[in-house]
Parts: sequence; structure tokens; C-alpha cells
Amino acid sequence: MKKHFLLYAPYLRFPSVPTLRLLLTDSSTLFTKNDLKNKKPLLIILFSPDCDHCKHETEEIIKNKEKLKKIQIVMATMLPFHKMKEFYEKYELRDMKNLVVGQDIYFILPSFYQIKNFPYNAMYDKKGKLIKTFEGVIPIEKIIDTFK
Repeated sequence: MKKHFLLYAPYLRFPSVPTLRLLLTDSSTLFTKNDLKNKKPLLIILFSPDCDHCKHETEEIIKNKEKLKKIQIVMATMLPFHKMKEFYEKYELRDMKNLVVGQDIYFILPSFYQIKNFPYNAMYDKKGKLIKTFEGVIPIEKIIDTFK
């Protein structure tokens, strides 16, 4: 039954970049799918600012920012805005020009990906087609290799 359910998960039926409506840390800008750069690979990370695994993955992304600079990174959370903003400031994510952090104010992404654990990573090629998804902790090398 579980396998049958997964075959019909929206991200499998529609393996392209989903609708995005993320409230950015300035509390007034809405980031959408139209704001993505064309012809660049994309990493969408669903995270919780309270999750230790998410914190570790973020630290690894920061350490490897040079290796990831050609990849658009969108980090989305459903948790309260103030927690997202604290996370953004703590990790100084504004310094990464290829990374956007936003609050999924319409709760679109959790049901699209059928997530159960954080962090959740969805990787798309430069044409916007799904390459792979990972739920839970993933080594940064595996993320980099997936985009090669």
C-alpha cells in the first residue's frame, strides 16, 4: 500500500519545479517560481530552523559554497517567520548570492513532496526536471555529485 501511495505523490506525477510562494526574510517580498534563474540547476531544501540535521546541512552548504555556486538553492520552511529569520541571520545566509530562504506561507511544498523528515532535498536539472530527492541527512558530496 505504501509503495502504491508513493507512485501518486505529486512530485512523481509532475517531476518539474513546483509552485513556489515563499515569504522572504524582509517580510514583504514573495519569491515565486518566476524568480528562479533559467538554465541553472536547482536545489530545494525543506527545513526546520529547530532541526539539528538541518543546521548541520546548512553548515556544510556554507563550507562548500564555492562548489555549490553554480546551483540555485532555495531553502523553505513552514515554521514561524521569526524562527526562519533567526536561522537566516545566525548562519549569515545573506552572504550566499545563489541562496534564498523563505517561509512557505501556503504550505504547498510538504504535501507536494509528501515529506516525513527534515531536511528534505529535491534536485532539479537546468531544464527544471527532477533528478533526485533525499529525505533526512545527506552528505554534501552526494549533493554535489548528483548535479554533475
